[in-house]
Amino acid sequence: MSKILLVEDNEMNRDMLSRRLTRKGYEIVMAVDGEEGVEMALSQNPDLILMDMSLPKIDGWEATRRIKASDETRSIPVIALTAHAMSEDRDKAIEAGCDEFDTKPVELPRLLEKIKSFLEK
Repeated sequence: MSKILLVEDNEMNRDMLSRRLTRKGYEIVMAVDGEEGVEMALSQNPDLILMDMSLPKIDGWEATRRIKASDETRSIPVIALTAHAMSEDRDKAIEAGCDEFDTKPVELPRLLEKIKSFLEK
């Protein structure tokens, strides 16, 4: 079973997405801010990270930079999740080290395809 780290500060989003992904057979671990997300990327060794970009303490861009700067977590795919759908937001996420980008509200079938594309490599 693939383990996904969901880094999301909004409780409703976290709850909804974690339940839907659990039903699809993924093990979900969760962090509520960017700092905790970086720590859990190290301690939990997830197969993939879903990273909200608007987070307290440190934002998703900085959290992703830290994850990608570490030898232990560099290879973990990170999918940015943001309500900002502008092309410059996508570019900013990719520059920060995100491997993929998806918009909120999450369209589960589209997100699942992106998740599968990384986990089935």
